[in-house]
Amino acid sequence: MKNVYPVEITKLPNDILFYPSELEFAAIDIVCFGQYSCPAAVKRNPANKQKIVLSESLANSLRFTETNTPLHLFADKNRLHIGPLVGIFSSGFTGFHNKPLGERSHFFSKLLSLNTETGCIPFVFGEQHINWDDETIHGFIYEENEWKMNDFPLPNVIYDRLPNRRTENQSGPKEVKRKFQKLYRIPWYNPGFFNKWDVYERLSDDEKALPYLPETYPLSSFSTIEHLLSNYRQVFIKPIHGSLGLGIHQILYDKHEHMYYCRYTNEEEETKLQRFSSLEALMNHVFRNRPLENLIVQQGISLMRSEKRPVDFRVHTNKNNQDEWQVTAIAAKVAGSGSITTHVKNGGVIKTIQELFEDRQTTLEIEQKLTKAALTLSESIENHLDGIIAEIGFDLGLDKHGQVWMFEANSKPGRSIFSHPELQEFELLTRKMSLDYAVYLAEQSITHAIGGIT
Repeated sequence: MKNVYPVEITKLPNDILFYPSELEFAAIDIVCFGQYSCPAAVKRNPANKQKIVLSESLANSLRFTETNTPLHLFADKNRLHIGPLVGIFSSGFTGFHNKPLGERSHFFSKLLSLNTETGCIPFVFGEQHINWDDETIHGFIYEENEWKMNDFPLPNVIYDRLPNRRTENQSGPKEVKRKFQKLYRIPWYNPGFFNKWDVYERLSDDEKALPYLPETYPLSSFSTIEHLLSNYRQVFIKPIHGSLGLGIHQILYDKHEHMYYCRYTNEEEETKLQRFSSLEALMNHVFRNRPLENLIVQQGISLMRSEKRPVDFRVHTNKNNQDEWQVTAIAAKVAGSGSITTHVKNGGVIKTIQELFEDRQTTLEIEQKLTKAALTLSESIENHLDGIIAEIGFDLGLDKHGQVWMFEANSKPGRSIFSHPELQEFELLTRKMSLDYAVYLAEQSITHAIGGIT
C-alpha cells in the first residue's frame, strides 16, 4: 500500500496545504476531500517533514477535521485528494447513542476502528443522514471507545452494508444508490444479495467454475425432483433468496422401501423427518403453502463426515489493495445432531481444519483444494455478476472422493465462524481488507475516472 502521512491543521494565512517533502507533484491548485474541493496554494512542506499540513481556513472549507489518522494523498492533474473518505451505507439505526445500529453496532465499531491501519476515514450513515442540498452527510464515527457524529462531504467510495434483502429492495435505499452512482459517479462496492439461481445460471457458462457446481434447476415440476433422485438418491430444495440455512429441505428416496423422506427444520427450530409413500404426497404436505417458483432443487452430495456428522466449509475471500482475490479465512462446520445444515443456530460446531484432521499433509491438501476452488469461483462471480464485488463467503463441501462443491455464495457473509478463538485474527483480516479495497477503489476512481458502476 502507498505511504500514509500524519495530518496537522494549523493557523496559516489563506488556503494552503503543505505536502510531505519526500513527494513531488506537478502544478496543483485544488485540494479535494471526498466530493468537496477548494482552490489552494499547494507546496512542499517547508520544514522538510513527512507531514500533511492544512491551514484552518482550507480545512474549514473542506469540512476536514480528522487529524488523528494518517492519510493518503492522490494526485490527478491539478487536483490533490486527501483521504480517502469511505461512506459505509446501512440501515436500522436505533437512535440510541451507545448502540446506534443495535446489535450490529459492535461489528461497525470494530470496522471503523481500522482507520489508522488502513489510512482512510470511514463513517456509517443511512439515507436519513444525507443532506442533498449542501452535499453533506451527518455520519457516525467511532473513536476513543465511543460513538460520535460528524458532518462529512459526500465520500470517495461507498461500501454497501445493508442488512437484508427487504431493506435493499425499498425505494429509499434504491434512490440513494441511484443518485450516488448516476449523479456523482461514486463507486459503490458490494451491492446487493446474491440470488442462488442467478449465480448458478451465470457460473454454469464458465468452464472453470462448472466442475464445482452441483446439478441445479428451478423447481418447476415433480419430474425435476424425480430426475435428480434417480441419479443421486437425495436432493436439497432451497429458497432462491434464503440465508442462514432457513427453508432448506432434504428429500431422500429409499429404493428398497419405495418411500420418500423429507428432513427439515420447522418454524420452532425443531428438526423434522417425515415419511411419504409418494413424492406428490410429500410435496402437497410439506410445500402446500409455499410458492414453488421461489425454490431451486439441487443435487445431494454425500459429504465427508466427522464423528458420523456431515462437514462443510466456510471460505471467505476478499479483494486486496492490489485488486486481487485472496482467501482470508477457512473454517470447518460440523452439522448438529440430525440437522440437514451445518449452521451454528441449528447445533453446528465450528472447527479449524487442523482440529478436523490430525495429519498435517491432509490438512494442507484440503486447504489447497478449498483455496483453489474459492479463488476460481470468486473470479467467475466477479466476471459474470453485476456490480463491484469485493468480498464473498462460500459454503463449500468435499465429497467422499475429495471433489469440491459449491453450495452457496454469499455477498454479505455471516461471521459466526469467527466465534472460534483461533479464527479471530482472520476476522480482523476480513474487516481490514474491506477498507484496504476501499482505498484502492478510491485511488482508481480519482486517477482513472471510474465510478458510478452498477
